[in-house]
Amino acid sequence: MIKREILARLYLDERKSMQEIGDVLGYSLHTVSYWMKKHGISTRSRSEAIYAKRNPDGDPFSFKLPGAFEEIRLLGIGIGLYWGEGNKVDPNSIRLGNTDPELIRLFIEFLVVIFKIKREKLKFGLQVFSDIDPDSALDFWTKKLNIQRSQVNKPVVTISGSLGTYRKKSQYGVLTVMCHNKKLRDLLISLLPM
Repeated sequence: MIKREILARLYLDERKSMQEIGDVLGYSLHTVSYWMKKHGISTRSRSEAIYAKRNPDGDPFSFKLPGAFEEIRLLGIGIGLYWGEGNKVDPNSIRLGNTDPELIRLFIEFLVVIFKIKREKLKFGLQVFSDIDPDSALDFWTKKLNIQRSQVNKPVVTISGSLGTYRKKSQYGVLTVMCHNKKLRDLLISLLPM
């Protein structure tokens, strides 16, 4: 018999998998599963188990409603930017793309200040037209936003179309900020006024 207290501590508190518990205690996965059910301990879904495995120290973000005026203002700006410019279709990540470096900078600040995301954990995608030098565009964005080149995926080059005002505005391409975390994405979606 495996005591409930031991299973609860290992599975719920220490976030070990049932296989890891079996390895630690010298039982098979089947035996651990049996006693989990017997003691009424709910098991994690596959996606929750993967999330726990990838984030052994808990969520890589935190959120509490801000109290200071500047943080409240930043929360409003960030929600508005994501509502208007963000990709809400991807169920696993937060993505926001734009040609305006100041808009991107504000969204990064929103993620870092409001959700305590580590700046170096953010990823970026860059899309440029074929008549734009990808290295020049990459230099522009990394200097303007103070990010590392290693955070930016290989630029996607799109064949140039007609000359228009949009092309003038996007002389350095479109930069997309990406934060891959389903729980954070779901939290941000819940804050939208829908």
